[in-house]
Order: sequence, then structure tokens, then C-alpha cells
Amino acid sequence: MFLTISTTGSPERPATDLGFLLHKHPGKAQTFSTSHGIAHVLYPEASVERCTAALLLEVDPVALVRRGKGKGRGGAPDAALAQYVNDRPYAASSLLAVALSTVFKSALRGVCKALPERAAEPLPLRIEVPAVPARGGAELVGSLFGPLGWTTVDVKPVALDETFPAWGDSRYVQLVLEGELRLADALRQLYVLLPVLDDAKHYWVAPDEVDKLLRAGDGWLADHPERQLITSRYLSRRWGLTREANERLELVRLAEADDLTVEAIDNAVEDPAPDEETEKTVSLAVQRRDAILTALRESGAGSVLDLGCGQGQLVHALLKDTLFTKVVGVDVSVRALTVAARRLKVERMSERQAERVTLMQGSLTYTDKRLKGYDAAVLSEVIEHVDLPRLPALEYAVFGTARPATVVVTTPNVEYNVRWETLPAGHTRHRDHRFEWTREEFRAWADTVASRHGYAVRYVPVGPEDPEVGPPTNESGQSLAVFTLGDQSQKRTYVSSGVKKLQPI
Repeated sequence: MFLTISTTGSPERPATDLGFLLHKHPGKAQTFSTSHGIAHVLYPEASVERCTAALLLEVDPVALVRRGKGKGRGGAPDAALAQYVNDRPYAASSLLAVALSTVFKSALRGVCKALPERAAEPLPLRIEVPAVPARGGAELVGSLFGPLGWTTVDVKPVALDETFPAWGDSRYVQLVLEGELRLADALRQLYVLLPVLDDAKHYWVAPDEVDKLLRAGDGWLADHPERQLITSRYLSRRWGLTREANERLELVRLAEADDLTVEAIDNAVEDPAPDEETEKTVSLAVQRRDAILTALRESGAGSVLDLGCGQGQLVHALLKDTLFTKVVGVDVSVRALTVAARRLKVERMSERQAERVTLMQGSLTYTDKRLKGYDAAVLSEVIEHVDLPRLPALEYAVFGTARPATVVVTTPNVEYNVRWETLPAGHTRHRDHRFEWTREEFRAWADTVASRHGYAVRYVPVGPEDPEVGPPTNESGQSLAVFTLGDQSQKRTYVSSGVKKLQPI
């Protein structure tokens, strides 16, 4: 199996710079050992105007079988003869991808000490792969490479036998890519997509394959329209690894959309904030949680969204009450969701209990159709983690689009911060807080949101009331705001003998 990489140049920027970028001298034919055979790098042409580098991989089919312990390609059971007589030596697959990463390791990372500026800029590239196994046909090849910036994606099916055209096409295609891309980006795309098209890995897919995928997919995979298919096939349909990869890629996508780093938004698992460091303040967290549960019970909600669920404390409390038949925890942080799943012991839940709870990744500043149709939503100590210019987006996503009948909101009262002995003056309670409001500021925001989206809002006291600065949690001298949609504010809920009823006031 082989592929060629070509570029063009001029006297000022000679095409032979390709040799520097690949770290392989155009005047030499070089040989490298890989885990499945011998790789050769040579240059069929090397001039100022045009330069072509070829990678030829000689696969040892016997060694491949031995490495698979007699189970054929990738450990899948094959007929005895098929283990030795197959397309592995000829068709581009994960074996060629491994050779790319071995032979062009520095080029994949975009590293070139001799010509760093050339490595960082797009080049006119032409890549040819004569035989690519394509499970999904030419159409799939186009859908994978088409969104990646190539000017031309030329895919020609290979006939089973040109002498007998009636036999139709084989599952192999000839692939030609042309366009201006960074060499590192082009190599990374091939490294990921060749195994995806073949839909087979010829080595054990370990958990570190997720890291390899994300490194190679940096800059293009998070937003790719076929991301789900790519991650699933690349990771050999190992569900746990695929889920982890997609969660991490979604985090990358959300960070790029908000022009932030991944670390800036995947920060829900932090050191304890000042209001969680003492028994007194832990008690406050419990009081706040109890007040939220009371408000939800009074609303008659059966299905509840915990928006910004963090490590799942409120989700855990909701699941203890059988009145709540469906509980969904949503957070942008993969680490927080992982901790929440561990806290809830999701893997060990009974089937009936597992049907009541869902944990999913999502950003609250984007509309999400998955959040529609729930009775209630909770934003507990969440809004202060959103940049003020993004707060209207959260407001619209929750109150304008999802529109649960009841929304419960809590946020810190900045006036109470003077009562925290361990909190330096002028500091917020958590390093990720983008703001902390006074009681008056919060009430002004809540009243405006309620008026704009057709909700009524009331304020429920919680926590110790300070005569000078109010309670620790912010709401106009009280501690949580309950928004009720339209005529739902004219109803109340009471519980009698475990039966939930609605009665007009």
C-alpha cells in the first residue's frame, strides 16, 4: 500500500521544502521498521517547481496474523486461508495510518525547526491514495473529506474486474485530494480517516486511543458533521470510549464557540468554595437544597432539569423522592458529569431507577431541543458562572425556548460576602464567578426575565437572615426565586397519602 504527497513551488519558495517539512531528504530513499512491516520513503520527483514524496508500506501478512494471535484482521475470526490471503498489503488502512505516525511523526505535530514558518502556513497539496477500502462507498469518502477545506475530493470506485463491467464496483476507491492546507492538518486527517473508511483497526483499541484521536482531530474533528461516525469507527465501536471522545470533543466545540479555553469551562470540579468549608456553611448548602426540593414539590413537577448539575448533589436528592419520576442533570463539564455518575452509582442502579435519571453534556447558553417538555428546571448557583454578555443567551435558552412550567434560581448575595472571614475583600466566593449581585440587582434581573417571557416570580426565604446584609444567597432579602409560567401560578400542589393533586387556589 502507498500514498503520495505532492506540492508545487517557485524559486523563492521551492517545492523541495517538502523535504524539510517531512524531515526526509529528497535525495535519499529511506527505510523504517513499523509494527506491521517495512516503510519506504522516496521522492519520484524533486525540483524547484514540483516535489512528490511517496510512502510505501510493505506489510508482512504472516507477521500480521501472528500479532493477532491467529484471529485474522484486528482479532476478528476469519477463515484460515483468508488470514494470509487478503487486501492488507495493498489497501490503505489503519496499518498505513500507523506508518504515517511512525515515519512522519514530527510533520504530524507541525514541527519543523529548519522552516517553522512553512510548517505553519498552508501549502498547495495533492495527495493520492490508489486503493482505499471504503465501507460506505464514494459518497461517504466525500462526506468525510469534503468539509475539511479541500478544493477537490476526487473519488473513483475501482471496478471488480475491468474486463467484466457488469460485475460492478468493488468496495475500493481511488482517492485524490487537492487544496491548500497545512501539511500537518492533511496528515492528521489521513491518520484518522483511513481507518474510519476501512472500518477496521488491526490492533487492540486501548483507552489511550481517545487521546490519539483528539490530538489528531485538533482543529477539525469537533465541528465535523460526521463526528459521531468518525469517533465510533475509529474506536472500533467501543461504546465507552466513543462516549468519552464525544464528550471531550463537545467541550472543545463549546469552548471554541465562546472563544474560551477548555479549562475555562470544564471547571465545575474545584476546590471547596468558602461557603463549603465549615459545618455552618455546609448546613447552608443543605438548607438551600431543601428549599429547592420544597419549591419543586409545591409546583407539582414530575420531571426536573438540574441545569448546571455539577457533581450531582441535587440530582441525588431528587432521586430519593419518588414524586420526581424523571431527573436530568446537565453540565458542560465532562469531569463534573463523571463525578456525578460515580456519586449516583449509575452503573449499579436497577433498571427501574436508571430509567429515572439522565446525565448529559450541554451548554446553557445555547438552545437545546433536548431540554423541552420538562415540568421544572433548577439553576442553583449557576448564573454567576456565565459572563454577563452571555446571560441573555442563557435566559432565552431556558425561559424562551425550553420553557418549563417552573424555574427555580439561586445565586450568591454579594452583600453577604463581608461575613466570610476567609474571603479577602473585593473577591468573589469562587474564582470562576463572573459576577455576584446585590439583592436589588438580582431582583431587577428576575423581574425583567419574568415579564419578558410570561412568568410570574416570587421569592422564598432560605438561610440565616442578616439584618444588615441579608441572607448568603441572593434574592432581595430572601434566598431563592421561583418562576411560574402563565396560568400555572394560579395552581398549587399538595401531597396526601402519596397522591399528588392539583387544586385551583
